[in-house]
Amino acid sequence: MHGKIPGKISSGLPSLSSRHLPSRPNYRNYKKTSKKTFRKNHHPDPAHQAHHPSYPNNVNFKGRSIISINDLTREEIIHVLETARKIEAMGEEKKRNLLAGHVLATLFFEPSTRTRMSFESSMKRLGGKTIGFVDPTTTSFAKGETLHDSIKMIENYVDVIAMRHPTEGAARVAAESTRKPVINGGDGANQHPTQTLLDLYTIKKTQGRLTGLNVAMVGDLKYGRTVHSLAIALSHFNCRLFFVAPESLKMPKTYLDMLAKKGIEFSEHEKIEEVIDNIDILYSTRIQKERFPDPTEYQKVKDIYILKRSMLGNVRENLKIMHPLPRVNEIHPDVDKTPYAYYFQQAANGIPVRQAVLSLVLGALK
Repeated sequence: MHGKIPGKISSGLPSLSSRHLPSRPNYRNYKKTSKKTFRKNHHPDPAHQAHHPSYPNNVNFKGRSIISINDLTREEIIHVLETARKIEAMGEEKKRNLLAGHVLATLFFEPSTRTRMSFESSMKRLGGKTIGFVDPTTTSFAKGETLHDSIKMIENYVDVIAMRHPTEGAARVAAESTRKPVINGGDGANQHPTQTLLDLYTIKKTQGRLTGLNVAMVGDLKYGRTVHSLAIALSHFNCRLFFVAPESLKMPKTYLDMLAKKGIEFSEHEKIEEVIDNIDILYSTRIQKERFPDPTEYQKVKDIYILKRSMLGNVRENLKIMHPLPRVNEIHPDVDKTPYAYYFQQAANGIPVRQAVLSLVLGALK
């Protein structure tokens, strides 16, 4: 656990007053783009081609922050995924110097293994360098420096910033404080856009498409930022969504209302067994212990969903089980050796996807 930091909201981190929170995304670096028809083999999904035959040929991510999946259009999401595919297919020699001369700052105010190391590995494998911290108590935040001032200072040392923070809206504040692109590595229970992009990349890899799938999200849907972002993203692709959670951890009404407004079919359940035989993707999440204000409430639900091999007897052959990790006990180890388990490969997909995001916002690729 981190030590206490002056000025922190409820957990020791810098205070973010309402006057610091912008009312809308910053689009100052967004440029309108022209459109042309992509070659058919760029999008092998027939439904995708039928409904969206033309895409921008000049999508410009250079200098843009990636704060929320809401900030990306369907076409831009597909562009990131296609860029990740190209990077993954690229020879090591060609990739080695793609981001040479660029520096990434990793500012992690919360514990992280996969996201932080994935960003650092992605940057270094493309020839870039990284600086940053994993313990804010060792920085000027511990002296009471505001997030705005720290970001203004850090921008002088780097070309791009990846940040995780426990306060919802902190990533947006950081983006509004700097000329450099900021990539949100998770802000409280709010958003985790690069996790969503790698989730979509994984789904496309395993299912061959993104449209028209049955996707179940299981576990902590109230505090789980990954499922919030994923639900928004999948609404672009006409998927049917199944939300499995206890009453106290249901998907927030904000997201349900958004899905309903877009005409997305969804249903809510309290048992995995109600949906498991009719889905293509099972997206499991851990119960977010650190988000519970009352530890006794966590104890009531911490073991409510445990996926076991015995539950997979009648599932679809193409089912893939995903998890943003770390898992606690939501997925029993006996599931790991089944053909349905895909969470470790899912984590590995973070490298090409974050390489794509870094390359696009730094202008190394278009």
